[in-house]
Amino acid sequence: MVLAGTFRALRSRNFRLFFLGQGTSLIGTWMQRIATAWLVYRLTGSAVMLGVVGFVSQIPTFILSPVGGVVADRWNKKKIFLVTQILAMLQALVLATLVIRSTVTVSWILVLNSILGIINAFDITARQSFVIEMIEKKEDLGNAIALNSSMVNGARLLGPSITGILIASAGEGICFFINGMSYMVVILALLAMKVPPKGKRRKDTHVLHDFKEGFAYIYGSVPMRSIILLLALVSLVGMPYQVLMPVFAKQVLGGGPHTLGFLMGAAGLGALCGALYLASRKNSDMLARLIPAAAVLFGIGLITFSFSRFIWLSLLLLSFTGCGMMVQMASSNTMLQVLVDDDKRGRIMAFYAMAFMGMAPFGSLMAGGLAGLIGAPHTLLLGGMLCIFGACLFSKHIVAAKYMLRPLEREITPEIATGIESSEEISESL
Repeated sequence: MVLAGTFRALRSRNFRLFFLGQGTSLIGTWMQRIATAWLVYRLTGSAVMLGVVGFVSQIPTFILSPVGGVVADRWNKKKIFLVTQILAMLQALVLATLVIRSTVTVSWILVLNSILGIINAFDITARQSFVIEMIEKKEDLGNAIALNSSMVNGARLLGPSITGILIASAGEGICFFINGMSYMVVILALLAMKVPPKGKRRKDTHVLHDFKEGFAYIYGSVPMRSIILLLALVSLVGMPYQVLMPVFAKQVLGGGPHTLGFLMGAAGLGALCGALYLASRKNSDMLARLIPAAAVLFGIGLITFSFSRFIWLSLLLLSFTGCGMMVQMASSNTMLQVLVDDDKRGRIMAFYAMAFMGMAPFGSLMAGGLAGLIGAPHTLLLGGMLCIFGACLFSKHIVAAKYMLRPLEREITPEIATGIESSEEISESL
């Protein structure tokens, strides 16, 4: 009975199809992400170029996510999702062809990653808002979000580990090809879905007007503003640690692509543990306190990892880093979902995406540049210290807003507490 309750959202046929398709595709997505980082580092040997590639692949999210949110509200979400999956499949197959034929260059990688970034800016918002349309019973929505979070982090655990083995045995091209083929499962699942038509969508206001209204709303709320600012800071100075992992795998730890896979897999395992911890909470009292606490854990993980020169210790420290990251992002997502008015939810989630994923490209560029000047270990050391500083600053704002947050905390269910598409998406955009 407990097991059946855990997976009750799968009673909805459309969500079952989504779960199967997306779960397969996310493994391929992580494979492409790790393979791209290793390919760039193999071609250039430059930490700076790793940052540049990360920047061009993520900057479209910062610029276009508000537009993507409005588009998702005004047009058929299933069709948008289907188009973005087809385009992402073509991008992966083109990259695979270039690598297998040994004609790939860094310029090609930059162009193709920027195209993928544009695709993701529209894909993320459409997919997030499409989940509720796949659920037959509204009371299963929280469970669907929880299952999606587990799926994202499970793929994050498996993908990098598989990638390290494949790169060492067959090269990066096979990883891109497998990712391209994995999109076919999602596409077939979407085509098999039967989604009831929705009523006419609002199209009478300008995109800029909606964006300004959402900005004014979130700026006027101390808790939401504080959550977004801390999220943006951690994404800027902390999250880019991932683009420097090839440097640690090869130069610091003296390993190869399999080492890179293990490092990223360890972070994924920690993130999965963080999601399970949130799901296991019987109540959500003091959930807001977890946000700065998790940011501190993330910062400490980065600092201690920067000093490690042993693979076993690095894997352990990265698991704590991944756990801190997941708990902070998931708790931030949850608090925003509770605090926001229903008619502004999409726009606030767009700001969440801008803070979480949109700041990452600037961080990737900055991290790559700093690593070239002071080295990758010192770059992570500085980033971890800034995360801790931001967490302390954020904590003060939470104390000031405690009377507003306390009654809201009791309304959060443990299932919704694990709901981070991010990871997304992280899983898909970092």
